[in-house]
Amino acid sequence: MNNLTVTAIQTALHWEDPVANRAMLEEKIWRISESTDVIILPEMFSTGFTMNAASVAEVMNQETTRWMKQMADQTGALILGSVIIKESGNYFNRLIWSEPGGIIRTYDKRHLFRMAKENSVFSGGSSRLVASWKGWNICPLVCYDLRFPVWSRNRWDAGRNSLEYDLLVYVANWPEPRVTMWDALLRARAIENLSYVVGVNRVGPDAQGTVYNGHSAMVDPKGNVAWFGEDADTLKTLSLDAGLLRDYRVRFPAYLDADDFRMS
Repeated sequence: MNNLTVTAIQTALHWEDPVANRAMLEEKIWRISESTDVIILPEMFSTGFTMNAASVAEVMNQETTRWMKQMADQTGALILGSVIIKESGNYFNRLIWSEPGGIIRTYDKRHLFRMAKENSVFSGGSSRLVASWKGWNICPLVCYDLRFPVWSRNRWDAGRNSLEYDLLVYVANWPEPRVTMWDALLRARAIENLSYVVGVNRVGPDAQGTVYNGHSAMVDPKGNVAWFGEDADTLKTLSLDAGLLRDYRVRFPAYLDADDFRMS
């Protein structure tokens, strides 16, 4: 397990315009000047956080999924971000994990933001995604999931003789009025799970008047903020220190005293 280089793209989004968003994000991706292992895009990066799913939803392996495959192949990086997907008559806020070579994994957002009626439009997921990339186990989640520590819990995997994941990722459209909660919860999830946490939020107003002010962050397992995105279009690449993670888990193995439980 070597260091993992992660790039966060904190950006404004074009409202319900996948073509414009893909073009904009592709330009930003090609501005990454350093070699990187993971590129993280915001929640609903192709449309913005819209409940107008019927008008903008795609099916799997259409334009945006194919674009993510192309970006992964061309950069050699894992691409993470969520899009609106229609499947079997239902709509999902689906995080897509796109590896070079056309490997696709998915996670459907479990906790749907009822205050925006997301739960009335979308169907929630029932299982987490934890997968390996470059020797790191990564668990990607979506926005409102951040408020629910049980779902984010890093449990001991006896088969691997290690914790389930090393990096917890949140992609988000988290609005300005509640951003202090975002800041606090990213650090809390890192501390309680002895894991790196990367949260990537968007910036700028959307067509409904909701304002987003970024605050994307990369947090180490001690809760120290290694990078903070403030309120501007930002492209940040940072190396996550594998040795720091290993050493801290050895010196402070709080996970050995964690309560065991099962989620139904």
